Amino acid sequence: MIDGNEILSQLKKLRDVTTSKDIRQLTYAMFPGTHCPLMGAAMAVRGIKDAVLLVVGTDECAYYTKHMTLHSDDFGGLGGRCVSAVLDTRDVTFGCKAKLDSAVAELVAEYKPRAVFVVTTCVVEVIGDDTDSMADAYTEQYGIPFLSVHTEHFKCENHLPGLERTITACFDLMQQCAPAGTVNLLGQRMGKFETTELSRILRDNGVKIGMQLPCGCTVDEIVTAASAKVNIVVNAIALPLAQKMRESFGTPYVFFDKFTDPDRILKTYETLFAALEMELPVEIQELYGKAKEAAAKAKPELQGVSYIYGNTPFDCLELNQFMVKLGMVPQVIQTVSVEPERDQEYLTDILANADPYVTKTANIAPLQYVYDILHPSLYLGHEYAPRLRKKGIAVVRSDAASAMLGFEITEFISGELVRASREAKGYQKEVLA
Repeated sequence: MIDGNEILSQLKKLRDVTTSKDIRQLTYAMFPGTHCPLMGAAMAVRGIKDAVLLVVGTDECAYYTKHMTLHSDDFGGLGGRCVSAVLDTRDVTFGCKAKLDSAVAELVAEYKPRAVFVVTTCVVEVIGDDTDSMADAYTEQYGIPFLSVHTEHFKCENHLPGLERTITACFDLMQQCAPAGTVNLLGQRMGKFETTELSRILRDNGVKIGMQLPCGCTVDEIVTAASAKVNIVVNAIALPLAQKMRESFGTPYVFFDKFTDPDRILKTYETLFAALEMELPVEIQELYGKAKEAAAKAKPELQGVSYIYGNTPFDCLELNQFMVKLGMVPQVIQTVSVEPERDQEYLTDILANADPYVTKTANIAPLQYVYDILHPSLYLGHEYAPRLRKKGIAVVRSDAASAMLGFEITEFISGELVRASREAKGYQKEVLA
């Protein structure tokens, strides 16, 4: 029998976490498990309509990537934009250049791509083949951009570095262009930007969207991306690219993540419209007022409500800071990283009111043994609702916010937290009965 107290004794409190290495995982096999960065690279290339993904690695890497892309209309099925150069023992021993030379020649002749992302996997990184130099040589030989992306899983914990590196690699396609007055959208991972509050606000005020990477663009749109007046970064995976564009082209960027705090959202809108050299729309103040009202209305019902944070579409610590301000009590926070210097603003507010345990994301199985010790009311993330209900715990369902940006998030999450807390009270009565 697993002892919940022993599990908690293995974890550090948030106050004692000084680096991400302090965040312990509770099992070696984690559910739902991590995805390797190769998957992230495939997700990014999927949104670049006329680019080809060339996976260089073992047959397993090629199989799983192809299997994933077969179910994506964006890739084009079996004969679609995902191809592979499968390495055998000879390639591993003597290097993959000969195999890659042959694969690239066939790829160019058959697909005639506008750009090729050469994505290396673990075995290529272990044997040390210089795919960066190979990509440069292919670019010169064929007159087509070949971009090398490294996706070794043994150096990272999930698929996000694959997304980040693929997006950042697109910088090498960009050229200095005449200003077009548009804004680029960088980092959109889930949902359609067109359905968000932010998109509507921009559209209603005559701001045109330029390149959208990686959620739908062409190679030519990437080439001319520097014509934009501002880059809007909606996920941290696109920050390295935005920083490179600012340094090389002078393009300012505004970080507009899925924030939940209405004050932070207002400040971000103000920064964005200042960068656009436009007056802040009157509607922004109206939406801010509604969001503040929604949070204030929820606050009395959420006082003292305890929870375990698993995963949501939002920034982990930003959301936890917002919930703590509403009077909620975090008991366990699952996360990939905590950087005190970067996250100081969030940590100060959280630690002033609580000091939760911290563990790696996706520790669902072992954490079930602490429910009877901590007795949380809510679980934020993906867990088995029937199992939680037996413990008097309700699930906060936040996936619907995947396609939200702006004050709409505050209203949504405030309402969902109240709904779940009321549900939890009903479950707790069932448990007592």
